[in-house]
Formats: sequence, structure tokens, C-alpha cells
Amino acid sequence: MARFEFRLPDIGEGVVEGEIVKWLVEVGDVITEDQALVEVMTDKATVTIPSPKAGKVIQREGNEGDIAKVHAILVVLETEAGAAEAQPAPAPAPAAAAAAMAATPVAPAASAAPSAPQPAMASDRRVLATPVTRRMAREHGVDLAAIAGTGPQGRVTKNDLLGFVNGANVVARTPALHAPAPIVSAAADQRIPVRGLRRKIAENLVRSKQMAPHYHFVEEVDATELVALRDRLNAKLAKSGEKLSFLPFLVKAAISGLKKNPRCNAVMDEAANELVLRGEYNVGIAVATDDGLVVPVIRNADRLSLLEIAKEIVRLSDAARSRKLAQSDVGGGTFTITSLGQTGGLFATPIINHPEVAIMGVHRMRKRPVVNDEGEIVVRDMMYLSWAFDHRNVDGAEGARFAYDVIDRVVDPDALMLEMV
Repeated sequence: MARFEFRLPDIGEGVVEGEIVKWLVEVGDVITEDQALVEVMTDKATVTIPSPKAGKVIQREGNEGDIAKVHAILVVLETEAGAAEAQPAPAPAPAAAAAAMAATPVAPAASAAPSAPQPAMASDRRVLATPVTRRMAREHGVDLAAIAGTGPQGRVTKNDLLGFVNGANVVARTPALHAPAPIVSAAADQRIPVRGLRRKIAENLVRSKQMAPHYHFVEEVDATELVALRDRLNAKLAKSGEKLSFLPFLVKAAISGLKKNPRCNAVMDEAANELVLRGEYNVGIAVATDDGLVVPVIRNADRLSLLEIAKEIVRLSDAARSRKLAQSDVGGGTFTITSLGQTGGLFATPIINHPEVAIMGVHRMRKRPVVNDEGEIVVRDMMYLSWAFDHRNVDGAEGARFAYDVIDRVVDPDALMLEMV
């Protein structure tokens, strides 16, 4: 018999680590080649890692909720004699190393790095942080212990460090923040570990609220004409079995507004302290799943028809709920729409999908009596739309202009259809 060490493979797209979400094998299991070993969550998606060989599991490295590094040992197998004894941990090729260096955030021009690395500060070693973050802290002369970390177990991330350098991370680490007092459980309490998607959601939301100063804008919208247009189009689609929801129209209305207000179709590069105006319109659609909220992306939505957007929304929603999203389905969004649909409530104030700078919330539509321009009371299909903006990059007047550009296309969908011709 031979011993085979299987390491976490390079998942691609610059991913250097992943969280072990769920083990699919136990020590002692006899497995086949290509059998699923473990589910690993990266910043991009949850992926299932298969075994490259058949054999018996004699060792697992890491528990559910732990962070595994790319090329670190995941599983040790006992295989037939003559099989390769270990999976090598490959050194990055020069091109890969150059790409990794290019992806590393650069210090702001105002803070020149010293010509030689400086000794690590004594307190630096008592703080959770990656080697890259520690190196950057030495280059900036920053004590990591002074920064409030937003990563797992209070880890100080690169964004935390850069925010501190740029003055955005104004919350100094205190003993209470660094080591919060434990909660004592009562007999009837239930403890649920915050891991996997739930933990990733928490990290992203904390990062968004900490880094981006939010402001919100809410407006009431008369969607009566949109309802009538949708009904007419669905009547024409009845024989094909296809159907349009309101969401594809809202995606198109949002893109119309984004084209007129390009600063809203952007992401914030904190590392370079630059606003990146995106040349594509990749619209994220928030999808509620049993594990939490997922935001798959409709890529190049401006080039798609209403029907194509509708089909893509269904595909992405189904894949999200069945945990079958591909890495290409997530990340790279330029603007996000989150819809409460018929759940209820007047409106909510959404949190920006960092590093984007704007998000739109879609809320329940109701028939209500309203006063029209002639002073008459009429029944109309009314709804609320809400927005959140990153005030560092989108001023109040600009956010309002964008909102009303979207509203104009919802109130007058014929104009929206003409733009799509």
C-alpha cells in the first residue's frame, strides 16, 4: 500500500484559500476516483472537491469552518502499491507569480514604502492577519493591534489595513472588540455555528457598512403602465409557455439610469483609492436561499432582451437555491438589485454589495387610491423603490437623479421599450 497526500488544488481566479464548509467523507471510508471529498467556499462560490484517486481515507486536515490554504494537505489516502506517494505542492510559475503580485493592493501614492523591510512590531504577532497584510503593515509602519479586524475571528484584512491608513477605519481595537465577552447559554438555548455562506455574508455586510458611508433614497412609483405592458406581453407569450416577471423590466430600467449616471455603475478600489467606472453592465440579483442571501450576476445585461434576462434570472435563482452556481455566475457585478417581491412591508434600506457603490431595493406592489394630475382619485398600481449609495462616490443630488431616471422608465415603459430597439 502507498500513502497519497491530496492538497487543496488551485481553484483559479486568484483564490488563495477557502473555508471548509462540509466534509463528505469520514476517516476510514473507502472511496472511488472522482468521489466528492469536501465542499469548500471561496470568495467566489462554493465548490465540491473530488478525489483524484481511489483509496482509503486515513487522515483529514481541518474541521468544518476552518480556512484551508491552496496547496495545503486536505486528505491523506491509502492507495494501492505503485501509486504516486504524494501530490506535490507546485511552486507558482513566473507568470503566475507576476499575476499574484499585480493583484496585490498597492500602497497609496502619499504613503511611500520604505526601501527595505522593517522589523515586525512586537504586538503585530499577536493579531490574526495574513503574511501579505503583515508585510503591508510593516511597509506603512502600522501596528496591526491598533486596527479593528473584520475577518474571521477578528482577523485584520488588507481592506482593514488600507482603510486604517486612509482614515476610514476609525475604530481602534479595544480589549472588548478584540476579545468579546462570551455568552453564557441557558439549558434551553441552541447554538448554531456561523460558518460557510452565513459567515461570508456576515463578513461582507460588516465590510460594506464599515467601509462605505451609506445614505438612502426612497420614492413611491406608479407602475400601472408597466403592469399593463407586462400583461400584454405575457398574453403574447402564453402559447410558448414563457412568462415575464417585473424584474427584467426593472433590470432594463436600472441600466437606462446607469448609462445616464455612470458613477453609479462603479466599484470602489480601496487599495488604490480610486473609483472604477465599469464599462459593462453586470447586474447582480439577490436570491434568498436556505443558506442565506446569494447574489449571482447577469453579465452584459444591457445586451440581453427582456426574455433573455428572464431566463437568466430563473437559471441563476435555481442554481443558487440548489447550490450549483458556477464561479462564473458570481462576482464581477457592477450594480445590484434586491427584491422583497410580495413579502410585504412598505420598503427597506438595502446594504450596498461592496465594493459596488449603489444598490436598488424593489418592494411590494399594491393597488391604492391616489390623486392624479387632474385632482381625481383613481386606483393605481403603486410600489416603493429604495436605493443605497456610497456617499464617498455618489453625492445626494446624483443619487436622486439616477433614482428618477429609473423611475421615469418604470412609469413610462414605452420609452424604455424604445431605448431597447
